[in-house]
Amino acid sequence: MRDIPDSIIILHRVKDQQLKLPSVVEPNVHAEDNGKAMLLRTRTAAMLVAACLLDGESLYGADRPITIGVVMDEATPKEREPLRAYLMKAMGRPVDIEAPDTFRDTVAHLGDGSYDFACLGALSYIRAQAKYGVIPLVQRVVDLHYQTVFITGTESSIHSLRDLRGKQFAFGDIDSTSAHLMASYELKQAGINPESDLRVRYSGSHPATAAMVETGIVDAGAIDETVFNFLISNGKLDGKRVRVFYTSKPYVDYVYVARKDMPQAERERFARALLALKEGEDDPVLKSLHAHRFVVANDQEYALMRQMAHELKMF
Repeated sequence: MRDIPDSIIILHRVKDQQLKLPSVVEPNVHAEDNGKAMLLRTRTAAMLVAACLLDGESLYGADRPITIGVVMDEATPKEREPLRAYLMKAMGRPVDIEAPDTFRDTVAHLGDGSYDFACLGALSYIRAQAKYGVIPLVQRVVDLHYQTVFITGTESSIHSLRDLRGKQFAFGDIDSTSAHLMASYELKQAGINPESDLRVRYSGSHPATAAMVETGIVDAGAIDETVFNFLISNGKLDGKRVRVFYTSKPYVDYVYVARKDMPQAERERFARALLALKEGEDDPVLKSLHAHRFVVANDQEYALMRQMAHELKMF
């Protein structure tokens, strides 16, 4: 349990019992002077209560870390350390970075206030915005033209979406934009009904999908393109054992959001920090975010994704 600042303890004492102040009235003075002294005591007590309250809030606020939920990409705490250190300096307070197990967990943490900021995929964002009123802040330039890649084994006979009919196929997180919503949309556009034409599994994450394809547990799967490239470049996926056989049309995806009741000053400070990142100066931080540059996010950009999610009965 967090230590309670002394000022808060004082505040409760003030509330629970009469505040004892030094006497400011000499004995045997006129009743009018005694009334003035009582007024002075009252005003002094009120000022002390206000000071205690403000001091307590200040101490608690400065001591409480900012908590950020990020994409589940198998990055280690060490790989995220440049981002954490950068945000600590920019926000002027401690920062915790967490990678929840699912997008649904991320949204729930924003809803209950345990996350202050988070990176959400488009599908999770439109749901969180509708349910909890989360506020879009910034997104990477790549998020404006995002893509899903469909992967299979190097020696596989699969070369098109139609070749998937009857095969074992892995979606990622059931709430993922790139690995479920857009993957389903592309399959249906190609005449493939995932429910009846494929033997579907949900891996729970992009890295898990990649591993299932690499080891032959499934014949193919859909994965976020940037995560796929990250896994290959970091040696976490063998590029000689998997290959991309189809790439989706571009769409808008990830966005960094704030919980609804996050103070505006904190939201602006967080957004400015990401918008200020520059290649050549902040490369370790940008690498940890799989980004080159950030831009201001706009909720209107997600109108088409809302429509698609409605059509697929996902929203």
